[in-house]
Amino acid sequence: MPLCRLLEIEGASTLRLPAVDIKAIGNRRDTAHQLGPFDKFDFIVFTSTNAVRFGASLLDQRRDLTLAAMGPATARSLNQAGYRVAVQPQGNFDSESLLKDPRMEHLEGRRVLIIKGRSGRPFLETELTRRGAQVATAEVYERTPTTPSQAVLAALLDNFTCGDVQVITATSVEIAENLLRVATVQLRAEFARAHWLVPGERIAGALRERGLSAPLLKAKSAQDHDLVAELVRWRSSVSGA
Repeated sequence: MPLCRLLEIEGASTLRLPAVDIKAIGNRRDTAHQLGPFDKFDFIVFTSTNAVRFGASLLDQRRDLTLAAMGPATARSLNQAGYRVAVQPQGNFDSESLLKDPRMEHLEGRRVLIIKGRSGRPFLETELTRRGAQVATAEVYERTPTTPSQAVLAALLDNFTCGDVQVITATSVEIAENLLRVATVQLRAEFARAHWLVPGERIAGALRERGLSAPLLKAKSAQDHDLVAELVRWRSSVSGA
């Protein structure tokens, strides 16, 4: 996992506990048939690296399409697959930032395809439609909650009670919700004492709404380097360095 490797480079010890599984859904041929010719779309938006992983094959190696990526990691994934990205947000890497691009402002009569995961945040589709675009979506993957064994949860509790874990990373509300769902009463108490590293105010606010009272470390984005930078900043402030 790239984030763990970056944290370990900075001297941290990491413990991996998958909270969601990512699985492909749908049939590529059926999806392509339902959408029709891809050159009818003025923009094709990939919302994540997983959208590229499971959905880039829909492009069928066409290099003349106008692609948008939600952030630099998604753009890199498209570049590595051989595609050029025309539109990506500056600053934060979310729907709101993508929509600030001038090319996304006046969309009357434009056709936009969003390649995304199932049950993803609907804001982008809603706002593009409000701006006059004809929006189609292709859901190419889904996140399913994991259920760790009792032995894994007991070992995790030991890590907390021994003081081996100070920070929990949760890069989405879905991940945080599943961690809280599977936690035992004792783990929930430990979770409330630990710091949670989250990407930005939106995720932080959503976790507060769900009753999480633990201290939050808010990174600029969900990009690995921003998460690591926030953790390093916090650790420096705690140590007085």
